[in-house]
Amino acid sequence: MFVSLPAILRVPLACLLVLVNTVCHVLPLFAFTLVRIVLPLPAVRRASAAILVHIAESWLTVNGWLFDQFTPTRWSVEGLDGLGRHENFLVISNHQSWVDIPALQKVFNRRIPFMRFFLKSELIWVPLLGPAWWALDFPFMKRHSRQQIEARPELRHQDREATRRACETFRRVPVSIMNFTEGTRFTPAKHDAQQSPYRHLLKPKAGGVAFVIDAMGDTITHILDVTIAYPGGPGTMMDMIAGRVREVRLHARRLPIPDAMRGDYDGDAAFRERFQAWINQLWMEKDARIAAMLGPA
Repeated sequence: MFVSLPAILRVPLACLLVLVNTVCHVLPLFAFTLVRIVLPLPAVRRASAAILVHIAESWLTVNGWLFDQFTPTRWSVEGLDGLGRHENFLVISNHQSWVDIPALQKVFNRRIPFMRFFLKSELIWVPLLGPAWWALDFPFMKRHSRQQIEARPELRHQDREATRRACETFRRVPVSIMNFTEGTRFTPAKHDAQQSPYRHLLKPKAGGVAFVIDAMGDTITHILDVTIAYPGGPGTMMDMIAGRVREVRLHARRLPIPDAMRGDYDGDAAFRERFQAWINQLWMEKDARIAAMLGPA
């Protein structure tokens, strides 16, 4: 609808409408969060949690509509058949850009349970969104450098405990837990520094995936393996709003979690080796898939 507008008008208008949409959804979200805090009864908490998710999904729906109206981005999506809102998923994906997050939200919103991301603790201070993520039970994680962990080994377990507490909450409601398995966004410099064996990917960090599977127990039975590719190259969020991300290609596949992939990742060396081999195999397949997705559609 607005794609034909000159960029000098289209981009500020798009940003303004995204902001207005955010404010219009965040304010009622905060109101119901206050009710949940003031009346901490189980029935009230369950009802308010469902309402909060509905508000968040409405916000994502409007954002997706705005992207469709203001950007010429072409979406090529495969693998949505057989997905449902009443099954828990661990969503794993490669990570190239901040565009990945709104892309995942646009494609999977209301097709699977509402996605929760593990966020850096500093993001709690993002205006409007930080408190909204907290209200929606997004887990906030402290990131520690290798030097900090070597100096204080107990820090290694803080994020694990935060993950376990979050998963205990997630076990009570339908949820999709999002994990960018590389741990950081792909860049050529990071790829070279890692000496990654993959052409289009960084090395996967298997420990986080294993820990979520263990913490969720039998309430999560499938992984949703997502691969994202940008034939014109990944861009920034501003590139997306400005219409410079010309195409997003996304492939999803629903994979059962084998019983052999459930175990003590930290304490069982044989299981750890077996689990890493499984994730590495998935990453080899993902690397080949990206190469095919970057070819002609």
